[in-house]
Amino acid sequence: MRPRVVYGIAAAVALFATACGSGGGGSASVTVRPVPAGGFPVTVTDCAGKETTVAKAPARIVTSNAASLEMLLQLGAGDRVIGTGFPPGKGTLPSALAEQGAKVPVLGDKAIPKEKLLGSGADLYVDTFGAMPMMGGGATGPSEAEFAAAGIQHVFLLSTACAGTPKAAKAPRTDLAGIEEDIRRLGAVTGTAARAEELVTGMEKRVGEVRTALAGVPEDKRPGYFVFDFDAGTKQPVAVCGRQVANAVITQAGARNVFADCDADFKPGSWEDVVAKNPDWIQLAVRNRGSEEATRKAYDDAEAFLRGFPATQGLKAVQEGHFVRLGSEVTTIAGVRNADAVRQIAATVHPELVKGGQ
Repeated sequence: MRPRVVYGIAAAVALFATACGSGGGGSASVTVRPVPAGGFPVTVTDCAGKETTVAKAPARIVTSNAASLEMLLQLGAGDRVIGTGFPPGKGTLPSALAEQGAKVPVLGDKAIPKEKLLGSGADLYVDTFGAMPMMGGGATGPSEAEFAAAGIQHVFLLSTACAGTPKAAKAPRTDLAGIEEDIRRLGAVTGTAARAEELVTGMEKRVGEVRTALAGVPEDKRPGYFVFDFDAGTKQPVAVCGRQVANAVITQAGARNVFADCDADFKPGSWEDVVAKNPDWIQLAVRNRGSEEATRKAYDDAEAFLRGFPATQGLKAVQEGHFVRLGSEVTTIAGVRNADAVRQIAATVHPELVKGGQ
């Protein structure tokens, strides 16, 4: 069975707010190690039906942002990543990957400039966002012909790049299958298929334990849940909709995303919309600030806003102190740690059934 990749227009404000960081990276060099042969060629297909055949494991990889970078680090292919855009902020990556991730050269604090990407010397570009204007100035990314002329093969992450496109599935995303497929696909493309299977097996085990524990909770008894993206701003809340990765995380955790019915991945909303939904639980979704103290303060600030803002201070979740302190990165960005987010949310909103929460 051939792995498939699809692409599309990625989410706007909230995805970029959680995907980009303000630190990390640098100009450190990366040592590229030889890659064992085997398992090639691998063919992947995008949303438009265009096939890309990777004849051998890539030796020099560039990633569009921290999400695809973390996946490659988890797969053990991080030593072949020679650059990234939207670098992970300090403290964003798991501690076991942080040192290696910090050595990856930053080719763009936001999107990688077109000329720099084409001149990077990469043989593979892993694109989290898909076909869209590159962030930071509205310029468009390289065309497929330009990628080919530079000797760069271009592949996408299914779980994020296609979410906002007309060709995306209309039904809400309710499981982590797309993320798991991305991991398997990148494993096939980079020659790390065995490690990919190990990662996916671990994810399925963690999520499966939660699913079993919550099997007796009927749908109409699952609490309403709102992801408050504090870093996207407080003037106008951004709703996490049904096609977003977070909807799957919330669903698998035994909660009900109150904005699952909006047909998008993210959508600007209003506080009146949130008040009308009156969620049972609110996730204080903030980016890691680089230290426990600074991150804790960000959570405190997000909670204080909801308690003090006239429109939200009367919400059921606010009145009952039903807050989930869980970072944006593990909730709205596709990756191995989505399975950990499932468990943490489930243990917080269903503490009598699932252990190991906050």
